[in-house]
Amino acid sequence: MAWSTRELAELADTTVNTIRHYHRLGLLELPRRRYNGYKQYEVRHLVSLLRIRRLADLGVPLAQIGAVSAGDDNTPEALRRIDEELRARVERLEQARADIAAILRDDAPADAPAGFAAVASRLSEADSSIIHIYAQLYDKDALADLRKMVETDSDAVSAEFDALPADADENSKQHLVERLAPILTQNFLDYPWLGNPVPHLSRSEHVTEQTFIDAVVELYTEAQLEVLARASVLAKERAQAIREAQTSGE
Repeated sequence: MAWSTRELAELADTTVNTIRHYHRLGLLELPRRRYNGYKQYEVRHLVSLLRIRRLADLGVPLAQIGAVSAGDDNTPEALRRIDEELRARVERLEQARADIAAILRDDAPADAPAGFAAVASRLSEADSSIIHIYAQLYDKDALADLRKMVETDSDAVSAEFDALPADADENSKQHLVERLAPILTQNFLDYPWLGNPVPHLSRSEHVTEQTFIDAVVELYTEAQLEVLARASVLAKERAQAIREAQTSGE
């Protein structure tokens, strides 16, 4: 029995171009040609092709198929590496499915920060953007705490902050500082690592600091940044006073 390239491709559930690619890589031996110049594939070519397809289906890179097929000494280690890559890929796919389920359940934007689908409706465009950036800078524990902070934020204060005009007057800014400070104070008390986030960084301290500065300057107005800075200073002072009072009372 002899087959043309098209017939061989159909038997192996692949394509003519794939077979030609295997020929170029030297994985599949070229067959003899008929008198009319057409290739004439035999059973051994079909078997070789099926074995190549089997290894490819297992995830073996084409560059390694020759060695793995030959069963050299590195084959077990190569298969273990592939298995680890497949395990990691399965985990990513399972996480993606879980994220999609959360997005559909909470009617959240498809591009909501991972893990924040349930609170996405409470995030402004700037806040959502900064959380995307935080996800590249902080570890999972820090992001879990950040999600809790968003959950307990005052929607009224957040809305007032988002609506603060870039040219807000001093009274408006001070009013917002006084409303925001108690929330930040509680965050500093509940999450002490905010005072020293270095152990929770996934990047270097320098990269994190520079990225954070660049991000907030672009995402928030000068008035908003001023309110954040002033409220943070006030909140740190209040949190420190509360801790000292608690310590002295023990």
